[in-house]
Amino acid sequence: METALAVVTVTVVGLMVGVELAVAVVINPILLQLDAGASLTARAYGARMLGRAMPFWYVGSLVLAGALAAVAWGTSAATASLVAAALLVVTVLMSVLWLVPINNRSSSWTAEDHPADWREQHRRWDRLHIARVAFLVAAFALVGLAAALI
Repeated sequence: METALAVVTVTVVGLMVGVELAVAVVINPILLQLDAGASLTARAYGARMLGRAMPFWYVGSLVLAGALAAVAWGTSAATASLVAAALLVVTVLMSVLWLVPINNRSSSWTAEDHPADWREQHRRWDRLHIARVAFLVAAFALVGLAAALI
């Protein structure tokens, strides 16, 4: 049971980290270089699409890391998983407090209707997102460590 939970947790958290890393280092830098119309359209679509999926993915990852800590309680694996869960809580808080508000605003921007500082708002989101990705990578490493210790 513990091994299966560890594999599922590593897989779910790892895939989420991969998506978020791709957004941070590939997709958004490309989109930021496009003209306003194309950039705004693509980022608005991405904000809507990922905005629907990611809350479940983040919460699911947190629940899995917590469950892994619970089933391995009293071991080093539990400690690693518990710290990973704490880092995932930080990423959820970062999302709700800082990233989601920018996403909500930008999800409706168009080439014809957007604020003058749209690029700076997207750059702010990108900087915050890179910090969030750093926490996610650390959480993933700890979940991997927990899985290895089980």
